[in-house]
Amino acid sequence: MLKRLLQGVILMSTLSAATLQAAPRELIIDTDPGADDLVALFLAMASPNELNIRAITTVAGNVRLDKTSRNARLAREWAGREDIPVYAGAGRPLVRPPIYAAEVHGEEGLTGVPVHEPKQPLAPGNAVQYLVDTLAKAEPHSITVAMLGPQTNLALALIQQPDIANGIKEVVVMGGAHFNGGNITPAAEFNLYADPHAAAVVLASGVKLTYLPLDVTHKLLTSDARLKQLAAVNNRASRQVVDILNAYIKHDMDLYGMPGGPVHDASVIAYLLKPELFSGRQVHLSIDSREGPSFGQTVPDWYGVLKQPANVLWVNEGDAQGLFDLLSERLARLQ
Repeated sequence: MLKRLLQGVILMSTLSAATLQAAPRELIIDTDPGADDLVALFLAMASPNELNIRAITTVAGNVRLDKTSRNARLAREWAGREDIPVYAGAGRPLVRPPIYAAEVHGEEGLTGVPVHEPKQPLAPGNAVQYLVDTLAKAEPHSITVAMLGPQTNLALALIQQPDIANGIKEVVVMGGAHFNGGNITPAAEFNLYADPHAAAVVLASGVKLTYLPLDVTHKLLTSDARLKQLAAVNNRASRQVVDILNAYIKHDMDLYGMPGGPVHDASVIAYLLKPELFSGRQVHLSIDSREGPSFGQTVPDWYGVLKQPANVLWVNEGDAQGLFDLLSERLARLQ
């Protein structure tokens, strides 16, 4: 009898552990598509067992808000995930004048593929209000926010209602640069330069923060073999990704003389799916929003010389082949 009871307890514990392990992460993706954003969205939307995407919220960044919102809806349409609502958010930064990255992403925000007006419209309402309402009602520390563009939407939500930070499990940011400098100025990465004041608001909110900066994304490069690997999946999604990347990576390869191009935003989703592919260090981070040559610079205290408490996990290493293996596997799940 005791043996049966013990077996029952072990079985229940195993089932409970499996249930906990299988529960998908509650996720909001805040994005400014953007070529690499689209790859990130495909990767996330192909992973419903791990990621329950509550909504996609859009922000002006790589291109204007109307185009980032259209491109997010295109990604949703192409991935067959029109169940996910898309909310349009902030059309300009908190303080600074808007800037865009058409020289990298093209005038429409997507290079290498034709664009059109998607069938399904935006969700009614505004992304900022959606964030406020959703996070205010959420269980404590239950919802992850993936930040693939400027952090304006979340900053506006936190300014409007600071206590929504309690509903956030983690904010994972593609942004920042340290060891090898920026990609929009010698000091700053584009997403931080586009709205450093917003990034400072999010940093000051006390939420759990993980940064995947250029320090790591410039190590996760395409190659001829990796692009062939993606092409071998041979469905519509993989062909779109390859066409987009072939056009998109030329800018950075020419600028930096690198053998391949980074797929920056996909690293955030890969981190959420397989954190074991990445490593970094808890550091104290500050953000420079002063006018001048260091505007938008992220300053992680890598060696702890300031003796300040850590407020960010700063990721600086990643498994490039592991990222492309994951992307190939998940693209195969789409059409």
